[in-house]
Amino acid sequence: MQIKWTDRDPETGERRFLCADRFAGKWRFRCKLTRRGPWNGDLEPTRIMWETVLDNLRRRYRRREGVSDEDIEQVERILKELPEEEDQSG
Repeated sequence: MQIKWTDRDPETGERRFLCADRFAGKWRFRCKLTRRGPWNGDLEPTRIMWETVLDNLRRRYRRREGVSDEDIEQVERILKELPEEEDQSG
């Protein structure tokens, strides 16, 4: 399973492309700075990234795109274990 989206790099403010892959029950996050560029190695996911993945899983589940209850529960458990992040917008 693969989920792709864009956001802003917290350090530079530049747009970046993100990808979360799930294979064999493990999640891997990667990013790249250009649409056609190579994916940069593993990225340490933030709480916001996990929330984006959970939102995507819930939407895909409704459309029956191969998402199970276990997939959603796994990400919900990960989110519960993460500390709350401070607002970085200001």
